Amino acid sequence: MKKIIDFHTHPYLLQEENFCHYSDDFKLSPEEAKADLERAGITKICGSVISKNGYEPELGFERIKALNDRALEVKELYGDFYEPGFQIHPAYVKESLEVIEFMHKNGYRLIGEVVPYIHGWGKHGLNYGSKELREILELAGEYEMVFSFHTMISWKDEMEEMIAQNPKVKFVAAHPNERSQYMLHLERMEKYENAYLDISGSGLERYGMLREGIRRVGDDRILFGTDFPVTNPGMYVQAVLFEHISEESKEKIFYRNAERLLGLN
Repeated sequence: MKKIIDFHTHPYLLQEENFCHYSDDFKLSPEEAKADLERAGITKICGSVISKNGYEPELGFERIKALNDRALEVKELYGDFYEPGFQIHPAYVKESLEVIEFMHKNGYRLIGEVVPYIHGWGKHGLNYGSKELREILELAGEYEMVFSFHTMISWKDEMEEMIAQNPKVKFVAAHPNERSQYMLHLERMEKYENAYLDISGSGLERYGMLREGIRRVGDDRILFGTDFPVTNPGMYVQAVLFEHISEESKEKIFYRNAERLLGLN
């Protein structure tokens, strides 16, 4: 495959940002991590920086801002290999709107992956259906941005409400998960044209998953992703190549859909 865009990664510069489950003994430098991704055949990555340090409400938006600053540092190190994703937080509407304006000014479209359980949305009584998030997404929609969000299984109704109420935003759910959850993703994609899915995390190891998704919703809204460094990127590349789907579908999943969404052509 001439191009593979990994839509869902979490690059890092510090080990506290390295979400490899075995990072205590497997401390790849950022340069070594990039080399491993390239060894898997991946030619570009997208995604946000997250931190094991968690989230403290008393710090306000500072921890979120620090993650966005780090994403720009990774961009400086990786260059065209990396398309940064930026964090927003519905507890801080003003600051999040400023992030959206910065993104628009600098030609970035990707918000997230947003991970509410790491960033303490629940501590503020917020979820995907909250009016504060909708205010942020209204501006994001005006700028045709893409919202990559962690699948919160207990927020089934809130996920659908978010997608339905913000038709100008392209929503990319992360992680197909097991069959019952994957079916819910496909049902949302059948109902809403702005609902997409990346194949990172669990689910892709179930043989035939991609073929079923394409049968149900087509191949224009499924994106390749791995969740690196949580997962082994080479396994995900081979899983797509091994599926009984057309070469055209593989190209769309591997890179064409991401290029179109993020304006990377």
